[in-house]
Parts: sequence; structure tokens; C-alpha cells
Amino acid sequence: MRQTTKRLGVAALFGGLIFVSKTVVPSPIDKMLIIVQAILLALGALIIRDVGATYVALIGGVLTALWRTAFAPFTLLFALLYGLLVDGFFFLFKVAAVDDEVITGRVMVAMTLSTALVGLLSYYITAVLTGLIPRNLGMEVGILIVGTLSGAMAGYFAAIIWNKHLRNANL
Repeated sequence: MRQTTKRLGVAALFGGLIFVSKTVVPSPIDKMLIIVQAILLALGALIIRDVGATYVALIGGVLTALWRTAFAPFTLLFALLYGLLVDGFFFLFKVAAVDDEVITGRVMVAMTLSTALVGLLSYYITAVLTGLIPRNLGMEVGILIVGTLSGAMAGYFAAIIWNKHLRNANL
């Protein structure tokens, strides 16, 4: 029971930090500077395991949706999708703590792919399919490049944080 409470607390803390990072930076710039959210989702997947990133993303998504009510369905959908993608790629690439350490390359690939996919999907749905935001080639390229690089850097930093500071934590 104590482990469950700690993991729920971690999910709530990380989800709250995602909410703060999403509300400080205006949209759509927050989509390009997604590194904070990506690091927290990766650490959530490592600490909570199984569907840890999904729990963290859901909490952050609900809080952000309550703040940005006009786009609440999209905010919640994309947050949940991001968490599911992170958890799915962690499972697919077998990102798990072996001897309490994770393989940095696997975390980087999982985070790069999940971040790039959610960025492309969210932009495509909001700009192309629904027309909620105007199309802009510079913005499209920026989201793709900066978002993908942010995912790779987040994977790197999450692995470093885990391997150097959290691998022996009793969570």
C-alpha cells in the first residue's frame, strides 16, 4: 500500500509540474519546448513502471484542460496519447531498469519517437483536419525539428537522472 501511495504521489507531482510548464509558456511555443514534459513522462514511466507515463500525462492533461477550456478535449486527448506512446515505446524497446540502470540509447529512441509522433499528430489534427490553428510551414518545420530534438534530449537527460540519482531510490 505504501508503494502505491508513493507512486501516486510521484504521478501527481510530475503531472502538476507538467501543468505548470504548459501554462507558463504560451501555445504553440509550448509544443516546441516540450522537453520538461518529456523528461517527466520518461521518469514517470521508469519510477511508476507499467503505465506510469500515462498516469503522469493524464494528471497533467486534466489540469491543463481545466486551465485551457477552449481546447480541453484536444489537450486531454493529446496528453493521454503522449503518455500511452511513451509507455508503449518503453515496452516495445524494453526500456527497464536492469541492475537498477537503464540503457540511455533505448530511452532516447523511445522518447524521440513518442515526442515526434505526438507532435506531428497534434499539429496535423489541429491545423490540417480541424483548422483550429492556421497552417504555417515555418511552424510545422519548427515543431518537427525542435520537438524531435527535445524528445531525444529528454530521453538522454531522463536516463542520466535515473542512472545517477534515482536508480537506488526506494519508490
